[in-house]
Amino acid sequence: MSKSAALDRSAWQGKEGKSPLKGYENAEPLPTTINPDGKSFYNPPGPRSSAYDEFPQPIESSNNGFDFHIYYKPNSPDEVKYAAELHERIRREFPEASLLWDKPVGPHPVPMFEVNVFNPHQTGTFFSWLVVNRGPLSVLIHPNTNDAYRDHTERATWMGQPWPLNARMLKH
Repeated sequence: MSKSAALDRSAWQGKEGKSPLKGYENAEPLPTTINPDGKSFYNPPGPRSSAYDEFPQPIESSNNGFDFHIYYKPNSPDEVKYAAELHERIRREFPEASLLWDKPVGPHPVPMFEVNVFNPHQTGTFFSWLVVNRGPLSVLIHPNTNDAYRDHTERATWMGQPWPLNARMLKH
């Protein structure tokens, strides 16, 4: 590992307070055996991660675990039309929750609608569906952890072109 990578990891561990390997400090080393495909490691069978069934801490599952904010440009008739059609399709296939906004709301700089997911299965399902169906629209995906600023910045990920958020308003 390079010195800069070690420094970056050290800074992150200091901020979060723990290594991603916490709980595996005394585990047997993983094998270095390469699978027959020639490009992946053999991973021995082990316990299934609880993250398949419940969100890891600090994600709050009592309300909704993740928000998907689907952005569209209000001055682009094609995007407005696509967003309205995508919103309808999501309501038909994923009736759990979606909200339509016709103006910028909170830290979001352009109109968007939001889809909430409530468990890891819904999150993965909706994520993979949206990768295929989002069209020209950008999507901000973030967890809900009771720290809105970090959720919308450090813990967020994007599909498509990221938009600059007014994240300062989210600081405590």
